[in-house]
Amino acid sequence: MAKSPFKFLQEVRAEGEKVTWPSRREVIITTVMVFIMVLVSSIFFLVADQVIRFAVTTILGIGS
Repeated sequence: MAKSPFKFLQEVRAEGEKVTWPSRREVIITTVMVFIMVLVSSIFFLVADQVIRFAVTTILGIGS
């Protein structure tokens, strides 16, 4: 059962109109939240990496 391309495009457009798009304010707030979480995650992994590096070098007696 093949549909015509015209019918398909009509259905796609109808489905696109059902989508609830975020407001500009919601997009800005969400973007800022993502950047904050990236910053927090980066700091966390930096600290975790330094702690693990210190523990491994202490256990293995590496370094000066």
